[in-house]
Amino acid sequence: MDYTWFEDYLLAIPWFDIGIALGIFILFLVFRKIFTRYIFKLIIKLSRKAPTDVFTNVLLAFEKPLRVFFVFVGIYLSLLYLPLSAETMVGITKLYRTIIILCIGWGLYNFASESSSFFAKVGAKLDLDGDSMLIPFLSKFSRFLIVALFLSIIAGEWGYDVNGFVAGLGLGGLAFALAAQDTIGNFFGGIIIITEKPFAKGDWIHTPSVEGTVEDITFRSTKIRTFADAVVTVPNSTLANEAITNWTQMGKRRITFHLGVMYSTPKEKVEACVHKIEEMLRGRDDIDQEVIFVTFDKFNDSSLDLFLYFFTKTTNWGEYLAVKEAVNLEIMGILEKEGVSVAFPSRSLYVEKGFDLEALTAEAEKESN
Repeated sequence: MDYTWFEDYLLAIPWFDIGIALGIFILFLVFRKIFTRYIFKLIIKLSRKAPTDVFTNVLLAFEKPLRVFFVFVGIYLSLLYLPLSAETMVGITKLYRTIIILCIGWGLYNFASESSSFFAKVGAKLDLDGDSMLIPFLSKFSRFLIVALFLSIIAGEWGYDVNGFVAGLGLGGLAFALAAQDTIGNFFGGIIIITEKPFAKGDWIHTPSVEGTVEDITFRSTKIRTFADAVVTVPNSTLANEAITNWTQMGKRRITFHLGVMYSTPKEKVEACVHKIEEMLRGRDDIDQEVIFVTFDKFNDSSLDLFLYFFTKTTNWGEYLAVKEAVNLEIMGILEKEGVSVAFPSRSLYVEKGFDLEALTAEAEKESN
């Protein structure tokens, strides 16, 4: 019968040695099952009693890599028992070392997830809220470094020139940076927004470019839903260089306006209106009592202007409008009780004596017809 070289190679190994090698592999499979089901769970249980949960998170991150590692340890020791050639064993050892490196990298990659206790502590120290993008960024960046580092270690293990690869990445990175200046600017703008936290998702902001509610923040751009219900995508580099007013962070909401009354209003009536309007505002529970100004402000062209300046306790727009309406209605009631009329823009026309106004009016009507 015509056998291949590999079949000839296997037939040259005694069946007794193959049986022992297979027994070693099965033994490690059994030990792996006992370890992961009993010993590992016991270690996890004991680690939870430690003052910090970092060790527990490390163990959980390496749980799956350890299961895979035991399988390959069993395979490696089984092959090591067989009478294989030195050249074959060199290749198997390289592969085994590569598996170990991959398992370590796999565990560290799992540990660098967003839910890791390490990043949770970083977020707590930096006082980050749940909407912050800094933790996802740090997680992704850490994972990228872990993958790049372990790929370079594996490449070095198999005899590849890692230095040339790194130098090539440096030159390529320089060319990429020159070609993508705007993208890099947006990226660093996103970092500034995430770290300085001028706003978060759901905040109502106003900038020279746009005004609306923040819907999403990424490392390239920020999506803002305007009050016309349209979504505007603003590059982070633009937002990072603009003045940003965050209306959501205001603790109270301002109401200010001028109220003009007629020039024929007596001084006593003006004083009474000022006093009663301020008294009404002082008596309302929905008005902030810290700052309330009601004064006779100025003599306008066609009115005597009262100046009102105060704040509502609520910042919700709907509730704010309801309070504003209620205050305006009470002001109208005060003016009616005092017999004071609101002024409207007017102009007085004085005609010299002897001027025929009726003739001039008739002539103007004739020209218009």
